[in-house]
Amino acid sequence: MSEVKKIATRDSYGAALVELAKDHPDVVVLDADLAAATKTEIFRKEFPDRHFDCGIAEQNMVGVAAGMATMGYVPFVSSFAMFVAGRGFEQIRNSIGYPHLNVKIGATHGGISVGEDGASHQCCEDFALMRSIPGMTVLCPADDVEAKAAVKAAYEHEGPVYLRFGRLAVPVLHEEESFRFEIGKGEVLRDGSDVAIIATGLMVAEAVEAAKTLAEAGISARVINICTIKPLDEELVVKAARECGKIITCEEHSVIGGLGEAVCACLSEQCPVPVRRIGVNDEFGHSGPAAALLKQFGLSAEHIVEVAKEFCK
Repeated sequence: MSEVKKIATRDSYGAALVELAKDHPDVVVLDADLAAATKTEIFRKEFPDRHFDCGIAEQNMVGVAAGMATMGYVPFVSSFAMFVAGRGFEQIRNSIGYPHLNVKIGATHGGISVGEDGASHQCCEDFALMRSIPGMTVLCPADDVEAKAAVKAAYEHEGPVYLRFGRLAVPVLHEEESFRFEIGKGEVLRDGSDVAIIATGLMVAEAVEAAKTLAEAGISARVINICTIKPLDEELVVKAARECGKIITCEEHSVIGGLGEAVCACLSEQCPVPVRRIGVNDEFGHSGPAAALLKQFGLSAEHIVEVAKEFCK
């Protein structure tokens, strides 16, 4: 890949909050002693009176956000995915999901690519947790442009939204001027007819690279970016299944409960076709450089190519 700009979507989150707050005085941001890491410190510098550090007390932070939402504010609750989705699950379910409050959850440092922080911080279960909450919208943007658009769309959406952002810098795939984002809609980044690769988050760029390599081997791979894990763009998924006949899903998440299972549930009812799921295979991560961990756990373009070639024999 030639010189491609790379930006971590957690940086995009911080920048998007600032732009959003300039036009919307009801936007407030809550953090749990991690503003430097979640990049909400960018917001804090611009709007110190609208940033609230709740300390290392994520469950309480969720409750504070719920209360603020009942007063007409639109809170963005921010922390690592492991801490806010994992530690705060009960409070998110009962204090935000059950009353269907207008709270947005900005979860950074999702997945294996947290790297050296190790298994205790590498949340590969957050899609599964958040998908299980009735009425929760779940978003995982692929790059800087989509991340910023997702934050804006989350604000405009009435109801709870979970947004997952990454620590690792990833290629910018979209042109900001022409990109249009809509919750619940995926996009075809590359057309193909032999197999459809449906990816989310940082795996989208890997899927694009894999498709280029597969083309050289005579395999036509369609690449679909799914930012909205819930509600899933079932129409796009079913169309790909009917036209390609084979599906590969790719996510930086457990193969249990995430994008792969959502796609399989959809297709089992509407268009049963063979599916291969690429993700974390029911195991914990461990400490190591992010790039090396992604390769080790099969979250790479190379592994997608291997799976597709075997699948398309």
